[in-house]
Amino acid sequence: MARYSLEIRRSAAREIEAVPTKKERRLVVGRISKLAQDPRPPGAEKLTGRERYRVRQGWYRIVYEIEDAALVVRIVKVGHRREVYRR
Repeated sequence: MARYSLEIRRSAAREIEAVPTKKERRLVVGRISKLAQDPRPPGAEKLTGRERYRVRQGWYRIVYEIEDAALVVRIVKVGHRREVYRR
């Protein structure tokens, strides 16, 4: 399987930095880095209404888009599960 490149939006990078503890932040970043190897891991769910997916990491959700033609995974949003789906 080809390795995907990761793109993280500035807003998502700020959301990652806002994760309160260093341990949780490290787990979220680790989960994001694994998406480069397998953008559709077990447990990933496609969101309705858009071509976006989400994976869980503890209390946090990572929302991302996949461009298979360009081999790119774009991280769109990272947040606590109670807030991440709000617009």
